Amino acid sequence: MSEAFDCAKCSEALFGRKYIQTDSGPYCVPCYDNTFANTCAECKQLIGHDSRELFYEDRHFHEGCFRCCRCQRSLADEPFTCQDSELLCNDCYCSAFSSQCSACGETVMPGSRKLEYGGQTWHEYCFLCSGCEQPLGSCSFVPDKGAYYCVPCYEDKFAPRCARCSKTLTQGGVTYRDQPWHRECLVCTGCQKPLAGQQFTSRDEDPYCVSCFGELFAPKCSSCKSPIVGLGGGKYVSFEDRHWHHGCFSCARCSTSLVGQGFVPDGDQVLCQGCSQAGP
Repeated sequence: MSEAFDCAKCSEALFGRKYIQTDSGPYCVPCYDNTFANTCAECKQLIGHDSRELFYEDRHFHEGCFRCCRCQRSLADEPFTCQDSELLCNDCYCSAFSSQCSACGETVMPGSRKLEYGGQTWHEYCFLCSGCEQPLGSCSFVPDKGAYYCVPCYEDKFAPRCARCSKTLTQGGVTYRDQPWHRECLVCTGCQKPLAGQQFTSRDEDPYCVSCFGELFAPKCSSCKSPIVGLGGGKYVSFEDRHWHHGCFSCARCSTSLVGQGFVPDGDQVLCQGCSQAGP
């Protein structure tokens, strides 16, 4: 008498029928599928033993069900991305979720190197200085009215230039005649002494320190022979082609101040009325 050869689940004889052998015994095809087959995450049907099965993150699919949720393209042999549990081919993912490069207008592919600033995105190789057109990469840059400049180009294009040497002023500086100057460029035309923070004057638009201006251009006091520079509120008296400091304009005999008083010229000297009338 032959030994029974039955399905381990439904106990029906398997003689002359197709079956599948497992560690727990033989199964007829229907019982095997009902017991061991996975359910397709897409169509919710069992994935039979004779179907090609694909799986991703604990989800199983028929080969024909493993496709892009937007364009229905098969993903069996294609790169894909999962977005909020949905499977997307790269084209659909890029179209829906990737940024467009602000420079070239092409898609910035997932995983590629990119730069983001002010809500915009660029391919790394598309983010260029508007001046020298070199990639800005991780360099410092300055935005200006929709353009982007590396620091040297920005300074060269927009930074104020010294009125003397024409080079850019990156920091500090002083203003003279409504123009910017490097502190080290604002010097006396006569002695080259730095004038920044010092009292100075000018002649024919050239700056001079007080000493040089007095020596070169100021009238000389007829009494003390020193320059009359007039800076800081200095006052002087002029008569014909002669000049005096207020403090020097006094009677040559009695030294009485003649400022605001009548006086009498006496050769190279000036006398008060009293000394003039007293005679020699």
